[in-house]
Order: sequence, then C-alpha cells, then structure tokens
Amino acid sequence: MERRNLALLCAGVLCFWLFALAVGTAQGAGLRVAIGGTGPAVQADAPAVLAAAPANSGLQLECRAAILMEPETGRVLYEKAPDERMPIASITKLMTLLLTFEAIRGGKLTLDTPVPVSEHAYHMGGSQIWLEPGEQFTLDEMLRAICVSSANDAAVAVAELVGGSEPVFVEQMNARAAELGMTNTTFRNACGLDTEGHLSTARDVAILSRYLLNTCPELLHYTGIWTDSLRNGQTQLVNTNKLLRRYSGITGLKTGTTSGAGVCISASATRDGLTLIAVVLGSPSSADRFHSATTLLDYGFANYAAAPLPTLPERPLELAVKGSAEDSVPLDYAALPETILIEKGTASALRAELTLPEALEAPVEKGQTVGKVSIFQDDTLLNEYEVKAAADAPLLTFGGALELLWQCLLGA
Repeated sequence: MERRNLALLCAGVLCFWLFALAVGTAQGAGLRVAIGGTGPAVQADAPAVLAAAPANSGLQLECRAAILMEPETGRVLYEKAPDERMPIASITKLMTLLLTFEAIRGGKLTLDTPVPVSEHAYHMGGSQIWLEPGEQFTLDEMLRAICVSSANDAAVAVAELVGGSEPVFVEQMNARAAELGMTNTTFRNACGLDTEGHLSTARDVAILSRYLLNTCPELLHYTGIWTDSLRNGQTQLVNTNKLLRRYSGITGLKTGTTSGAGVCISASATRDGLTLIAVVLGSPSSADRFHSATTLLDYGFANYAAAPLPTLPERPLELAVKGSAEDSVPLDYAALPETILIEKGTASALRAELTLPEALEAPVEKGQTVGKVSIFQDDTLLNEYEVKAAADAPLLTFGGALELLWQCLLGA
C-alpha cells in the first residue's frame, strides 16, 4: 500500500511539474524579488558600468584634449574636448600591444617567439632601435623596445608577425577598436606615424587604456621599465615616459610625439588602491604634456579615494532552479571589486543592495547573469556589478522526468 501511495504521489508531482513548466514557459521568468533591495532583477544585457558626469574642476591644461578616468568603473572625472578627432602619435602602439598580448594569451605566440625583421619594418622612420633586415629578436625583446623606447620599427615587425602583414594587422586594429566602442578611431598604421585619416580621441584612448589595464596587467611589467638594453648591451633603451622618475605611483602607459599630433601621453598611476588614467593629447611641448598629466592625476588623487565595498546584508551562496533536475545553482560574485571610487570623506554614506529572483527557470548556463549588486551613495547609484550562475542547470525533459519518477519508485 505504501509503495502504491508513493507511486501515486510521484505521478501527481510529475503532472504538477509538467503543468508548471508549461505555465512558466508561457509567462517568462515568473515572479522576481529583490534580496536586500527593492529594484527589479538584472537582465543579461544590463550595463556593468555607470559613468558619472565629469567634475567641473576648472583645471588649466596646455593641450588640445584631455580626460581623466577611473578604470574600474570607467567613470570620467574630468574632460576637455574628449571627442575631438586628432592624431595620437605613438599612443597608437597601445592597440598594437593589445592585439599582441591577446595573441600570446590565445596560444598563437609566446614571449620567446622569434620576430623577423622585414624590409618594410626596417624603413620605418621616427623613434626606432635601428633594426636590420633579417635580424631577429624575441617577442619579449620587441615588446621592451616598443614600451620603453617607443620603437616604430619594432612595432611594425611585431604587427607583421601577428597579422601576417601590416595592412592586415591594421584591419584587425580597426575591428578591435569597434568592438571596444572606440567609435571615433581609425587606424592607418601600427606605430602612429602621421598618416592621413589616422585619428582618435582622448575618450577612445582612455577606453583602450582602461581595457588594457583591466585585461592585460602584464603590460605594466614593460611600461614600468625605466632603462634596459638589447644586443648584449649595445643598444640602450630609456623610457620616453619621464613620469616614471617624477611621479609617485606611476605605472605606465604610453607617450607619443609627431608634428601632426603634438606631444601626447596616456599615463596610469596607482595610489592607496586607487588607479587613474590621464590622457593628454596635442600638448605644445614635452614639459606641457607631463605637467598636464601630473595636474590631472593630482586632481584625481586629491579628490577621490578607493573605499572598501560595503558589506551586503545577505549573500546567498546558491539560488533555486525550477524545471531542472538540479535543485539549485551556486552563485558567482567574482565581478565584485574590493573597492569602489568615491569622493573623499563620503565613505559612510555607502550601501550595497543585492537583487536576485526568487528562483531561476531552467535552462541555466554557467556564467549567465542572474542578479546584480548595486552600490549607492545616499540615493545616488554609483555602480552595478553582475552576479552570475557558477554552474549549469539543464532543462528537465519529459524523458528525464520519467526517469526521476522511475528512480523514485525504485527507491520506495
């Protein structure tokens, strides 16, 4: 009798499950509530970054364009003509470096890969390490030449290695720029020499610099080198970024100078856990470039700080799933940073709210956005961070449901 009753119970549960699955499919995700907050649940395409309005600081900068950005959130703290298109000289090499590091990360190259020197690379003008056709250096050596001495010949040689030819590599540069949202950038070469139509903006340079800092931290190993050498000490390298010896906390990134672009820099620095990017384009002199970058960084560090992320009132480790053999999926909070950008002296006003649905509808994929953490300062939303599923929860099919029922009967 007990076995019969249990079978009837399991059959009833199966029928109810099939009905609920049909209703859930027709109505969507079902009821969603906020845990620790009152907002709606995050959707998969919700923005991960909120950019605040730039501060009206009244800074006096000797340059055509400038921007100060905090790379964790992309928040702009200051801007001057940020979207005016202009040449950017050797700051172009940041995109060359990004594509190279991505090729390394993708397993196509290693730091020991030999980089051949073509006639085309040999004929690059401007700053260089005087490569000879047929000469070979390792990719590590070429990266040092690019980051420390801003060598045009090394940049083109690496571009040919990665792309097969410089024109193909330039196509890759432009495609990557579009993917990153650099909407006002067009590359015509891999090194930054003045070429008609080779243009970008302070904002786009900051976007590229931010992406590099957040995804390729190994770049700072190279941009932080002050002096180095190649050819067994015969070729000396001295960093073109003089802030490495003048500014506390400086880490990189790239300088640039041509007659068309003027004197430029994208400078990164970190103090007390806060990282800032200062982009300066079109300064009349090297002294003006470094003074403007210093002014921007000083302004940022004087007025902003990296505060510890406020503690969540609740932080569930898993979330229930409907319509799957899996009862729940674990939650991934890896997107949460340790700190958040605030104006100095205002940390006490911070609070965190977690928004999650009551349950998820199968199927759920690992890495799927299922919720969000919102950081507020008083009633102002500073930023949002995604909460993701840390495992799969496949949709339970009719056959799977019958198998569960059979297992239930056998277990009885």
